Amino acid sequence: MNKPSHKSIASRVKVLLLMLFFISFLVPTLGQISKGKVVQTQIQSQALINPMGENPNRNASIYLPPGYESSTHSYPVIYFLHGFMGDDTMLNFMAPLLDFAISTKKIRPVIVVIPDEKTSYEGSFYSNSEIFGKWEDFTAIELVKFIDENYRTIATKESRGITGHSMGGYGALKIAMHHPDTFSSVYALSPGALTIVREYGPNSDTFKELSRLKSMEEVNKSYFGKVIIAFGRSWSPNPNKPPFYCDLPFEYWGEELIVHPEILEKWHANMPVHMIDENLENLKKLKAIKLDWGRNSGERFTQMCQMFSQRLENVGVKHFAEEYIGTHTSDIYTQDGRIPQQMLPFFDFYLNFEN
Repeated sequence: MNKPSHKSIASRVKVLLLMLFFISFLVPTLGQISKGKVVQTQIQSQALINPMGENPNRNASIYLPPGYESSTHSYPVIYFLHGFMGDDTMLNFMAPLLDFAISTKKIRPVIVVIPDEKTSYEGSFYSNSEIFGKWEDFTAIELVKFIDENYRTIATKESRGITGHSMGGYGALKIAMHHPDTFSSVYALSPGALTIVREYGPNSDTFKELSRLKSMEEVNKSYFGKVIIAFGRSWSPNPNKPPFYCDLPFEYWGEELIVHPEILEKWHANMPVHMIDENLENLKKLKAIKLDWGRNSGERFTQMCQMFSQRLENVGVKHFAEEYIGTHTSDIYTQDGRIPQQMLPFFDFYLNFEN
């Protein structure tokens, strides 16, 4: 076999050096990543004034991309809704992911907003409750108006997207279904509460356990108990029914299951699997819809997400649905995870970035 000549080796080295030179410009190192800024503000909400003691003055954290303060440019906005027991401060640890995604061209510079919608019962489910506050109206109307009035946004639906994880993914789908003239696209990360299955259902241990509990102190020791009471306060509140102040669709008298169809109907009216027919025209107004879920996130998530996607397909609503290898929380908030690699590029493609 002929050995390569010195000239050939030198030529190959030149090619390799040129490749490395260009790669150094295309893929910035961590030290070269420009950083955005997170600011926190408070919004005095009229929609959230309520008789049950929930604070109507809500914090919101806003990510301003690199270059925001030194330019006059306006930006599209992504509204990110946090999960059950979360709040707006999660933007502080999400900010490096946004910096990374912008620096590596996963998405062009964008404003990201996370409102604090944690309640005394851990989560509002971004729903209009008759006595605990109109959380959907706060999110889709008051929050959007406040951000457009106080930051340099491109204030059109084509430049607004809504997303969120778990309870936030549920809220993103529900709000997008109700407000297609405010948001053009939606991406739900592992959305919950899409319908009643598994631990949310009457034949699980959840309602049997709840039927034995007599106080919120006892409920707070039970995760699924807390979730069900939050559902009730969000979708079927009852000011005359202490200590939980809500009606539930299922209860147990001893070992006997009692079903309350009128309450179940209220819950279905707020669960996306059952909201599709009534909101079909709104869904078709949306430019893009996507949801994803981890294969190992638990059967209630995989079952709900598959049901929702199948129902959308059956009525001709174009969307993207993806199951990936992961749990309910893994592979989302990392540089190789769903937020920078899937969700943000989705919005980079579908949002309008031009003033």
